[in-house]
Amino acid sequence: MALIENEKDARRLARAIASDLSLYNEEQIAEGVEHDNLFVVLSEEIEKGRAHFRSRVAPEFHDRNYYDRAVVDIVVRSKADTPSKMW
Repeated sequence: MALIENEKDARRLARAIASDLSLYNEEQIAEGVEHDNLFVVLSEEIEKGRAHFRSRVAPEFHDRNYYDRAVVDIVVRSKADTPSKMW
């Protein structure tokens, strides 16, 4: 499979991976937000997603934070109504 070599598709992939992370870990995400330890609770899943992202995009996209931004935009914001010390 060819590597993704344009910004738009790299961002799209990052968001798709984050969406899957959100979909398949909804209970853990709610718990992590509520207890202010989301990134500890999901560390393994987040790192698997990051590895998948890096394996699919050209190296120049590895350090542009597309994946991290997608995790915050999709995973964290999906639980904005959950009571938490985070907000």
